[in-house]
Amino acid sequence: MKLNKVERKKFRIRNKVKKVSSNERFRLSVNRSSKNISAQIIDDSKNVTLISASSNTKEIKKQKKTKNELSVAVAEILAKKAKDMKITKVYFDRGVYKYHGRVKLFAEELRKNGMEF
Repeated sequence: MKLNKVERKKFRIRNKVKKVSSNERFRLSVNRSSKNISAQIIDDSKNVTLISASSNTKEIKKQKKTKNELSVAVAEILAKKAKDMKITKVYFDRGVYKYHGRVKLFAEELRKNGMEF
């Protein structure tokens, strides 16, 4: 029963984002687990992932950071990749996660690095 509630919440948020999305803005989807965080920028019109970043890469794992520091590091990497592809405006899709804690840190760091949502 709990899985159905989570799925409903995820699709409810995602459908709100997709309704307002257009060709000029892409969707930034965030996924987090108990130890890692990952994000990707998705073009919903073509169903293609344009950019992705994760704390599960070798370079980041070697640095031995806390979970909050991982969120900041992944946000910096994603923002740098987005600047290279000239993407500045996105819609933030937080999924089933509250805008709180690591997700909030991630979003604030993206804003500091020039992303708009």
